[in-house]
Amino acid sequence: MITIYTHPLINRFQEILSQSLILATITTTTLISANFSINTTAFAQTPNINSTEVTNYAKAVLAMEPVRQQAFEEIKKLIGSKDIPKIICNDPNTVNALPGKAKDVAIKYCNNSQKIVEENKLTTERFNQITIEIQNSNTLKKQVYNILLRLQKTSPTPPSK
Repeated sequence: MITIYTHPLINRFQEILSQSLILATITTTTLISANFSINTTAFAQTPNINSTEVTNYAKAVLAMEPVRQQAFEEIKKLIGSKDIPKIICNDPNTVNALPGKAKDVAIKYCNNSQKIVEENKLTTERFNQITIEIQNSNTLKKQVYNILLRLQKTSPTPPSK
């Protein structure tokens, strides 16, 4: 096995970037939750969330982030220097307000996000319930944060472009 040594400052920089990505991912998750229809019963009562669901939730969030970033960049290029409007997948008005190809990118993003949630063994309703609970529980927020850290450390790094 070949061992590659790096400068300690580079390792610290990578750690800071990783933590920033996780915080951004958690923040994004709260915005993504609006992408799916939220059942009002989710607000009234949310059953206990087990550790498997929390792990599946974290996996879904981690998988969604690059899809969100890619869609954002594509829409940004298509729209130009204009501000990118808020896109809520279950609100056709926000998607239909986008011009031409940007609308197609948003629809593709919404479909991919839903698929990612389902591939991680959650329904969109359950994903939203967990998102709401994370907003209301620092303990759950920390638990998701720690799982995201662990998943990032164990996942292979994507090749450089």
